[in-house]
Amino acid sequence: MLRDEVVLITGVGPGLGSKLALRAAAEGAKVVMAARSADVMKRVEQDVAAAGGEAVGVQCDVRRPDEVARLVATAADRFGAITGLVNSAFGHAGFADLLDTPEKAIRRSIDIILFGALNVTREVVPHMKAAGRGSIVNIGTMTTRKPMRGEGGYAAAKAAMATATRFLALELGEHGIRANQAVMGWLDGPGVRSYLRMTAGARGVTEQDVYDEIAARNPLGRIPADDACAGAVLFLLSRHASEVTGAVLDVNGGEYMPA
Repeated sequence: MLRDEVVLITGVGPGLGSKLALRAAAEGAKVVMAARSADVMKRVEQDVAAAGGEAVGVQCDVRRPDEVARLVATAADRFGAITGLVNSAFGHAGFADLLDTPEKAIRRSIDIILFGALNVTREVVPHMKAAGRGSIVNIGTMTTRKPMRGEGGYAAAKAAMATATRFLALELGEHGIRANQAVMGWLDGPGVRSYLRMTAGARGVTEQDVYDEIAARNPLGRIPADDACAGAVLFLLSRHASEVTGAVLDVNGGEYMPA
């Protein structure tokens, strides 16, 4: 699906980011990973190499333009023109009502999610223009479409990214560059598993009880696995989605269905 593509993925941690990197490499892409911590990226590099693929990790804080420039230069030097970008880096503002969330925490989320994505996109787009094509996928959250209490600061940052995505699609289409958003709901991975344990302990129930309660909210009857959700992002990156731009793809097991 991604043979001969060079894909840069930010926010590669133990959850969705690492699954995206592994699956993109398995589909034939040369993968460049970015994160503030190198630990997960090194494991992914090893797994990709063992499977015969190519991937490299670069420590990078997407809020810092100098680090982003180094990241993109490393990607281009190693693999050539970047044709795919997934902006997955995020920072959560904390689980509190919006007006109780410190301004500093909200600004941090916006700096990482919105301005971080724009920093990376700004550096990558010249490579896509030179290649005559490109696909940008920004990772959104269902809480921008189905508000959940305690997610206001995080959702506000992701909502800003959603608007930016549409403008990127409008402005970059003439260069053969597409921009879309994959909006994730609950993702069955390390983060949700930690939430299940914490909630079960606080309520005096089992983790399975909490899981079942969440899973019952969607028609598929399960919390979507992060590995499975990665496939939707790969589709948007690929030429199978050549006519899709400025779109929102909900990846949540049907918990939220737009009108």
